[in-house]
Amino acid sequence: MHSIPFIVWGMPNNSSEAKVEGGSELSSLGHVYYSAMGFSDKALGGLMLVTAAFVFTYYTLWALILPLLPADSNFHNKFPPREWAVRIPAALLLVGLTGIGGILGVVMMKEAKKQREKRALKSA
Repeated sequence: MHSIPFIVWGMPNNSSEAKVEGGSELSSLGHVYYSAMGFSDKALGGLMLVTAAFVFTYYTLWALILPLLPADSNFHNKFPPREWAVRIPAALLLVGLTGIGGILGVVMMKEAKKQREKRALKSA
């Protein structure tokens, strides 16, 4: 079973073992603590895999197979209008790229501020 690292804030640096809620012991390597949480990670991974497979299958049927079926088929009633098959992924892409760009912008501004402060200390 693999150990999953996680950080426990406020733990003393010199403790070799720590207790977490529920009484499980943790072994320390610096500030990062390891715990054997294999089953819960496998369950989460399985849930994510099943969800991704369902979304992929639903979207594939909706965007690729549905246009090939006759317009009067009852199968069309189980899906939203086809224009949303383009609008929803476009909106998700726009929101995702905006979030990534925002995070990169904040990080770049913080780094520039650190560089300015470093130059100011060198010149002073």
